[in-house]
Amino acid sequence: METFLIELYYWPTPNGHKISIALEEMGLPYEIKSVNIGAGEQFKPEFLAFSPNNRMPAIIDHDGPDGKPVTVFESGAILLYLAEKTGQLMPTVQNERIAVYEWLMWQMGGFGPMLGQAHHFNYYAPEKVDYAMKRYSAEANRLYGVLDRRLAKTKYVSGEVYSIADIAILPWTRTYQRQNVVIDDYPYVAAWREELGSREAVVAGMKVGAQWREDLKTLNAEDFAKLFGTK
Repeated sequence: METFLIELYYWPTPNGHKISIALEEMGLPYEIKSVNIGAGEQFKPEFLAFSPNNRMPAIIDHDGPDGKPVTVFESGAILLYLAEKTGQLMPTVQNERIAVYEWLMWQMGGFGPMLGQAHHFNYYAPEKVDYAMKRYSAEANRLYGVLDRRLAKTKYVSGEVYSIADIAILPWTRTYQRQNVVIDDYPYVAAWREELGSREAVVAGMKVGAQWREDLKTLNAEDFAKLFGTK
C-alpha cells in the first residue's frame, strides 16, 4: 500500500488549485482530503484544529522538519514551505527570489481577494449592488493591468524562472469572465495563461477534485449564508 507523505485538505477553488498544481509540479506524493465548503466541512473542529481560519487548503506533511509531522495552513505559506522543502519552483538568484516574495504577497493581498469580491458581486450576490460591482470590477481590471505590464517585461512573474508566484496567480484567472474581465484586453496575461495552462502538471493539478466542482448558487439558503459569512 502506497504511503502518502502529504495530506492535502482541499476543495477545487483557486486557492486549492495552487497547492494541487505545486504538488504535481514537484512530484510529491499526496492524498486528497476533501473539505466540502458548500456543506460547511471547513467549520468542523477536527479541521479547525490545524486550520484555525476555517479556510482550506491546509496540509499535513508526515515528513516535516526532522522527519516529524507538521501542519501548514494558508496557501501562500504552504507554497513557501513546499518550495523550501524541495528546493523547487524558487529561483536561486536572490533578486528573483525577492520578486517571488513580492508577487506572491501581491496575489495573497490583492489579486486573490479583489478578484474574489468581483466574482462574488458580479455572479453570486443575491442582490445586485451596483456600487460593489463597479468598484470590484474596476479593481480586478486594474490588477490584471498590473500583471500584464509585468509580463510584458518578463517571461514569468518573477523573471525568467517559473515559480510558485506563477502558480499562486494562475488559478485566479480561470473565471475571468465572472470577474467582468475581457482577457484579450491583457494580451501578455492571455499568452502566459495559455503557456502555463498547457503544462502537464498544471493540467493535472486543475483536474483534482473536478468532479466536486459545483455552482455555489445552487446551495440552499442556510449553506449559502454560512459559506459567504452572512449568517
